[in-house]
Parts: sequence; structure tokens; C-alpha cells
Amino acid sequence: MYQITRLENGLTVATAEMPHMASVSLGIWIGIGGRYEPAPISGISHFIEHLLFKGTKKRNAAEISQSVEGIGGYLNAWTGEENTCFYSKGHAGKFDELLDVLADMFLNSVFDKTEIEKERDVVKEEIAMYRDQPQQYVHELLNETLWPDQPLGRTLTGTEKTLDAIKREHLLEFLKQNYIAPATLIVAAGNIEHKRVLKSVSRYAKHFPQGKRSTYAPSNNDQTAPRIRLHTKKTEQTQLALGIRTVSRHDERRHALRLLNTILGENMSSRLFQSVREEHGLAYSIYSSPSFFDDTGDLVISAGLDADNLGKALKLISKELKRLIEKPISAAELRRARDYAIGQLDLSLENTEPQMMWIGEHLLAYGKVYPASHVKKKIAEVTASQIRAAANDFFKPERMNLALVSPLKKLGKLKLI
Repeated sequence: MYQITRLENGLTVATAEMPHMASVSLGIWIGIGGRYEPAPISGISHFIEHLLFKGTKKRNAAEISQSVEGIGGYLNAWTGEENTCFYSKGHAGKFDELLDVLADMFLNSVFDKTEIEKERDVVKEEIAMYRDQPQQYVHELLNETLWPDQPLGRTLTGTEKTLDAIKREHLLEFLKQNYIAPATLIVAAGNIEHKRVLKSVSRYAKHFPQGKRSTYAPSNNDQTAPRIRLHTKKTEQTQLALGIRTVSRHDERRHALRLLNTILGENMSSRLFQSVREEHGLAYSIYSSPSFFDDTGDLVISAGLDADNLGKALKLISKELKRLIEKPISAAELRRARDYAIGQLDLSLENTEPQMMWIGEHLLAYGKVYPASHVKKKIAEVTASQIRAAANDFFKPERMNLALVSPLKKLGKLKLI
């Protein structure tokens, strides 16, 4: 299903042919993100993401969006810790128009000084918006606590101070160093053939600059004791984010960790949801989710609850973590978790955009695309003892980090596990 061609200049073109679909999703991926940034100009990747929408040599900002929306498609982008992606979706018959817009943004953005200053203010408003949302801000605090004084702990948007430090020359130099052919993928999924994508890309390929891919500083995982961070804010709820350092996306234990997460807090059947919400009524929302990076990872438990119930909720969370350590899960619970994880994977890949994302993420993460069948096989092979072993490996006090946004001004003794 997946076809991959690496061109002579290092640019990679990959496709998933889905002839039963009417649409095509197209993405330009760059293997660069927040953890590659120098501290004084952190947020520069996200800032560039914004500015590539603000005008090229042949299109202004309005014409960029109109070129895609005017043919019935949409255009968007995101910045992560390790990748940046610009993508669009439209009717497969409009593929060349979609590619022309994305390539134009990537290759010909002008970084007009007036637009830079306007967008600087826009990003500052974005930062303020997130800080006004306790459910969002608690995760920024957690990242700072999990990964202190290192790139993974910084916000992807940067801060007002680092944004003010970013000048036009910084933007152009960062772009020159990192938006290069060997770090770039062009990925298409939908009702289109690989050879047609290659033919269309060939018109732009020679304009992608050469260069050497950047490297990041490895994460620092020398934590020796639990860490707790409280941000006092006048809110109706206490927002809780408990982060547990785990493993990278290259560690085989990640498959057991995925099922552990399903059992612990991924859905309404999970132990945390059933205990904290259904049985005790302490929270409207409680869930857990894993993240995997190139050299490390985490599992985060999130909840919103009344401040008076914080201690009780943490005890229940701790109880469920200990239960996964001390008692093997039943065959029936393991089967439900496997079926859920495999079913969700199948459902997530039904459309063109998730397929495009799957290809881009795998190529940048592993240098190849694992088919869904491979991942499902790995999930199906996970045993109850492997899940218990993962809990024993990761659910330790020296891996625990708690962030709180709360009306509380101080905390009593809180035990995380």
C-alpha cells in the first residue's frame, strides 16, 4: 500500500494509494521541532510555521488560503517537539493545485518585516490563550517539571521574551539550516498514484536546498525523587497532570505500555474512569495518554476536580498504579484492551488524512513505514506479564511528576505512589 521514493537530493516522496476515496491529503513534513531550538529563541519553529502562511513571492496571505479553500479544500499546519507538518486536503483531481500552494509556502515565503511583527503579536495572544485555559496550562507546567532546563520542557510556542528575541535574520538562518531536502518528506494519501505524485513533485524538487540534518541534545532523565509543581490560580476546579517518565519509541516495551495505558485510563472502561468518576464521582474527566520521543517518553494522567477532592483522587490513582504492579490483569481485561487498541487503530486509518499522518510520522521516526498489520501483531503479542513488568519498570517514585493549577495556595503532604 505504501510506496516510498528517495530522490537524489535527499527529498523523500511517499504515498498511500486509496483508489476508493474521492480525496487526497498532502503533507510536507520537516524533521525539526521544539527540541532542536536554542533556548534564547525557543518557539522559532512554531513562529516559522505561522509565517509560512503570511505571504510568498506570488501569493499574499489571503491568496494562500483562497487557493486551497477556493477549490473546496483546507489547509493547516502544526509544530511538535521533533517534527513540523504543513498539510492540505481536497479532491484528488485538485492535487496539483494543493501541491503548488504547499511548495510555494515552503520554498518562496518572503518573511515580510511587517507580517513578522503582526504575527509576533498573534503568537503572544496564542500564549495568553493557553495560559487562560487551566486544562492546557497544567500540561505546560508538567512538561517543565518532567524535563527541567531542557528543550522538551519548553513550550512549543516559546515565551514573550524568546519571541521578542527572534529577529528576521534568525528566522531565515533557522530556515536555511533546517528546511532542507534530506530532512523533508512530501507525503500524499488518497485517490492518486505514486507515479503521478512523483511527476508533480519533480517540478519542485530541485528547488529544495541541500544541507545536513540538525541534531538535538539528549533528554536528561536523572530524576531521583518525585517532583510537585503548584500554580495557584482562581479557578473553579483543580487541574491535575501526573507525568511518569517511560521509554522512547524504539523500546520494545512501548507495545506493553500502550495496552497498559488502555487498561489504566484511555477510555470509559478504564480503571481510572471507573474508579475516580463512576464509583467515587470525584471528576468529570479523567484519562491517561502516552507520548514517545526519539530517546524518552512519558505517560500522563489528567483530571479536573474540586480542590477538596485532590488528596482522595491521588490516593485512588496511586491505588490503581499499585494494582497494576502487584496483580496480573485478567485474560478478559487483556482481551478487551487488545481489541480496543486494534479496533481504534483500524478506525483511525480509514481516511486519507490519518494515512498521510501515519506515513509522515513513521518515516521521520523510524526511516520506514510500519504497516498497520505489523503494529496490530505487536499489540496482539503483548502478554499480561509484560504489562505487569512495564508497570514495575515505570511506576516508581523517582519517575513521578505532578503539576497542578488550583485555587489552593499551598499543599499538604501528597503521596504520588
